[in-house]
This record gives sequence, structure tokens and C-alpha cells, in this order.
Amino acid sequence: MKTIDIASYLDSTNLRPEASESDIRHLCMEAARYKMAAVCVNPARLSLAEKLLSGSEVNLCTVIGFPLGADGLSRKIYSAAKALDDSADELDMVINIGAVKDQDLITVGREIDGLLALKKERDFIAKIIVETALLTVNELIMLIRLINDSGADFIKTSTGFSTRGVNLEDIHIINAHKSKELKVKASGGIKSLGFALELLGLGVNRLGTSSAGMLIDEYKEN
Repeated sequence: MKTIDIASYLDSTNLRPEASESDIRHLCMEAARYKMAAVCVNPARLSLAEKLLSGSEVNLCTVIGFPLGADGLSRKIYSAAKALDDSADELDMVINIGAVKDQDLITVGREIDGLLALKKERDFIAKIIVETALLTVNELIMLIRLINDSGADFIKTSTGFSTRGVNLEDIHIINAHKSKELKVKASGGIKSLGFALELLGLGVNRLGTSSAGMLIDEYKEN
């Protein structure tokens, strides 16, 4: 097996509503120790995480419209701007899934465009969460094409709070329809090293997981 720097692919995540200060402290210290790509926390934990990651190369990520995607345009953009003010480097925004079911891609596109408009004044990575568990294949393909044209940095598969997380079929569909420039973040249910390596083997650029430290430890043992 070719050796990779698996930590550089990991967004170590704790978005549980009951996550304590101690939990976030452990998340950040572990990510800094292993030099992971990012930590992903709820907006209310950004200030704490920023202090804990100070001096490290780990990016600070948070979520917008999480986990339902039903906040509406103005609330999402307000939340995104506030998160950037609070030093977030990366924003993972859940799309309006109800609008997708209504075949209202105009609303979905406006939200994505609103988020990306913040890039005119701020330097950040934008990831669009499509929640593949709730989509038909045709809906997923439509969204991939929409995100291709938007200028977003990543398409992200899942919140981890729906009926399932990412599966291999999701990635095959995304790879078949995404632009060369669009990156892929797989998330939700990535708890085994074997599954993580399968996803990376399919060209996934980031893995969002609450088991990041365990995956690194297991990888080092092999």
C-alpha cells in the first residue's frame, strides 16, 4: 500500500449538540498534534477553537444552515459573515433540500451565490453540503452541475445527521458529473480505516469524521 499523509485529508469533526468545552479542547489538540487539515465545530465553539488552534496550521471550519438547510438565504448569509468575523477559514453550508424537492434550483443557486459573494472580501474555503441520503440520483446530478458552475471549492456529501452518511455510489455519481476543479468532501459514517481508504482511492479530497484520531492511529499501526 502506498504511504499517504492521511492526516492531511481529515476534517476532524464534533458537531454534537452536547459537545462540551473539554470535548472541543480534545478535538483541537489532537488535530494540531497530528497536523490535520481542519477541525469542524458548531459556530458557538469558534472562539474557543480559534484559541486552541493558535499557532497551528489546522484550518478552522464551521457549518451554516446545519443540519437541515432550512434557514433561508438571509439567515445563512448573516451566519456565514459572522462565522468569518469569528475567524473561520472554511464554511460548510447545507443547501435548501426542500427547494430541491420543489425543483426550485433558483433558490438553491441564490444561496450558494450569496455565500460565494462573501469571497469578494474574505478569503475562505466554501463547501456545499448536498445531503445525498435525501436525494434521488437525478437530483444529485442536477446539484453537482449547479455547484460546478457556481465556483464553490467543494461539494460535501452529508451532514452526518440524516438517514445515512456517504456511500461509494455517491462518490461514483459525483465523480462522473463534477468539474475537474470541484473538490469532494465525503462525510458521515466514516468510522473505519478501510472505508476511509476506499474513499480516498476514489479521489476524495477531504474526509469529515468524528473518528479522525482513531483512523490515524490505525493507519500508523498498519
